[in-house]
Amino acid sequence: MRLYLSSFRMGNHTDRLLGMLRGGRRTALIRNAVEGLPFRQDSLDRDVGDLEQLGLDVTLLDLRAPGAVERLQDFDLLFVRGGNVFTLRRVLAETGADAAILELLHRDAVVYAGFSAGPCILSPDLLPLAAVDPIGDMPDPVTTGLGILDRLFMPHVDSPGHPETADCTRLADRLAAQGLPHWRLRDGDVLVRDGERDDLLT
Repeated sequence: MRLYLSSFRMGNHTDRLLGMLRGGRRTALIRNAVEGLPFRQDSLDRDVGDLEQLGLDVTLLDLRAPGAVERLQDFDLLFVRGGNVFTLRRVLAETGADAAILELLHRDAVVYAGFSAGPCILSPDLLPLAAVDPIGDMPDPVTTGLGILDRLFMPHVDSPGHPETADCTRLADRLAAQGLPHWRLRDGDVLVRDGERDDLLT
């Protein structure tokens, strides 16, 4: 299994991502985590630019579009950007993309990458993230993650300049005080899995 999970944007270890791609370039940029939020073209353009600077061929993919889930198998890289983790989880469940992504990962058919909510969705339990992502107005939210990671993925910790760093750091500190294991990432850090082992690169 191949994962490249960044706290924010591309992180500081894109050489590892390119190595895991084994020459593949076909990239799906999935932005469903910001579904329902105010649209920011500059933010989307930034993500496309970050990926294209690595020499990747980028296709914007809306998982709700007809045939989108079936197209996931056509890509070398699924890059899932940040937003609201519960919005993203709902989209994955309603479209069947969760099962499709799990199947592709277990076959080692794609690299899964992304930042913030994109990696968070791989955690076993998403409920602690309700402290940082709005969930109150969401009917019947899905709070189980995809369970690829063995513990919660916590981005933006101790990351001055990021608007969510105070809430994320406070949550990570609370988890630590309770003895609950989690992956704690500053912006720039990346959690990488290339095979069986997870490595936190700072």
